[in-house]
Amino acid sequence: MSEVSVADQFWFLNTWVTVRIAESEGRDQLSILEHRAPYGDSPPLHIHHTEDEVFHVLEGHFLFVIDGKEHHLGPGEFLLAPRGVPHQYLVESPEGGHWLTITTPGDFERFVRVTSRPADRQELPAPSGPPSEEVARNLTETAAEYGIEIIGPPLHV
Repeated sequence: MSEVSVADQFWFLNTWVTVRIAESEGRDQLSILEHRAPYGDSPPLHIHHTEDEVFHVLEGHFLFVIDGKEHHLGPGEFLLAPRGVPHQYLVESPEGGHWLTITTPGDFERFVRVTSRPADRQELPAPSGPPSEEVARNLTETAAEYGIEIIGPPLHV
């Protein structure tokens, strides 16, 4: 297992993301990102148009909504969100959630790198709440550049 440099750890909105395998490391542009998020965290409903996304839960409990179907996952369970299918998650555990996302090609990884700030500590960022309208608009525009279409609001507890 390779060492992770500080340059590969990010604060992506309210989550802490570590790039475990960068899409640039292999021939198939496989990317594995490790995420930690607080209770109630949820991305907006979105579609990856260029990549499949696998979620592997390490700790915590989640509600995933994929193509309108609800899936409750806990540690050790995984789920595929195929390219072109709307999906999102909600962290249901009071202690937060910890999971891996596996994508190919690595458009999501590149999106995270350009929209995040470097994590200078190995912990969740200070809570910032939902993004402002301006930040949400910028994220939506940037997401589109990486084949990700935002189509609805986040889930709520």
